[in-house]
Amino acid sequence: MTKNIIIGGGPAAINAIETIRDFDGGASEITLISDEPAYSRMVLPYYLANQIPQQQVFTADDGYYDVLKVQRFIGQRVSRVDAQAKSVTLQDGQTLPFDNLLIATGSSAVMPPIPGANLPGVYPLWTLAHTEAVLQLARVKPKPEVVFIGAGFIGFIVLNAMHKRGWKLHVVEIAGHVLPRMLDSESAGLVEAWLGMKGGALHLDTTVQAITEKDGRKLVTLKNGESLPADLVIVATGIRPNLDLVADSGIQVDQGIVVNNRMQTNFPFIYAAGDVAQGPDLLGDKPAVHAIQPTAVDHGRVAGANMAGQEVRYPGSLLMNVLDACGLQCVSFGRWGEGAAEAMTIMNPDRPVFRRLLWTDDQITGAIFVGQASDVGMLNDVGMVKGIMQTRTSLGEWKDFLREHPFDIRRPYVAAKVGQKLVQTTLLGRPTKSRQYRFQNRQPVPQVTRAQAHQDYVGGKAE
Repeated sequence: MTKNIIIGGGPAAINAIETIRDFDGGASEITLISDEPAYSRMVLPYYLANQIPQQQVFTADDGYYDVLKVQRFIGQRVSRVDAQAKSVTLQDGQTLPFDNLLIATGSSAVMPPIPGANLPGVYPLWTLAHTEAVLQLARVKPKPEVVFIGAGFIGFIVLNAMHKRGWKLHVVEIAGHVLPRMLDSESAGLVEAWLGMKGGALHLDTTVQAITEKDGRKLVTLKNGESLPADLVIVATGIRPNLDLVADSGIQVDQGIVVNNRMQTNFPFIYAAGDVAQGPDLLGDKPAVHAIQPTAVDHGRVAGANMAGQEVRYPGSLLMNVLDACGLQCVSFGRWGEGAAEAMTIMNPDRPVFRRLLWTDDQITGAIFVGQASDVGMLNDVGMVKGIMQTRTSLGEWKDFLREHPFDIRRPYVAAKVGQKLVQTTLLGRPTKSRQYRFQNRQPVPQVTRAQAHQDYVGGKAE
């Protein structure tokens, strides 16, 4: 019987397990090794904002594993991968053999070398344990003052949750504008103005020199001479793949574990997926680490299919970031910051709204959207631009149309038959199945009957 070992409990690992079982029906052994229970990291802000109970964070339980016949070592870590012997060694000394191995160890928060970063009340807020610690503090002081070190994507997801709870927020960023790895300076300017209106205090183009304690609170000293009092300090200065277990294994590593379009490493029986994997880029750029949940899900499904003996090739992941900045929606796709690309931009700082499409010949290869939900999601424009990019559709003369009508994405989308292309596209060559684990066994809402107006809309033709 084929022995499959999966290291990690995130979306890549869980989707790989389900995919293996979809194909082999239980004919192989699956062993899961994870230092944490399986849960969704991207759901933690909703738990922090008190929008969901803790139980809804988890993505698997014992009953789920039993149904899928998964042996598990929860709370264990792998200390060594021996590619030649096809075995892994756990920290407690056990050695487990495998025929196929999936490394889906994810990533960890980077803690900068700031004096005082190890003090109580200073967290990266990357794990469920971090979230629980912050919630415990909030029970003692319901409206804490918080300093964020870093104004990137991860920091803003947490910031948005704390804004919903009415906490006082300061943001410190070394770059000259917020979200420097997601937005350009123009679009970020709208976000900064919005945050100012919402009561957030921004401290840009500076760094934290030290964190000290004074009178039971933290004092965050900045390079520009400011000192910010805080009850809580959140460090959001980036993440890095968890690669320690493959040191000296012979597995090829660059920014992450290098994989081909079947999610295989340089050892064909060893796979990698998710934040730890450096894999194909949809737009044809060099292999990249796209540490986002949609990529992790796709990686896991492709790896699982191939571990089950299929021949599935991954077309590549699209860099995408979508977040809510205290009520202002921010989106970027693909090569959003490519300076040499032809750009079409519309901007109204008073509304505020910002839209930029970046082109390579007649293909959209990058996009930025900023605005309130009614603008950013208007007629599902964001989804349609994403679909155009995912199908790598050439828009031809519709490029000139968009130059004159930048808010009318629907016409080129329909005319170029992007919807039909998406419907015909499958990752594994067959329709996707629903997740097998659900919180309290809740089922999806039944399909809503569509009105005739909806049919007229989706069936319309560009004129």
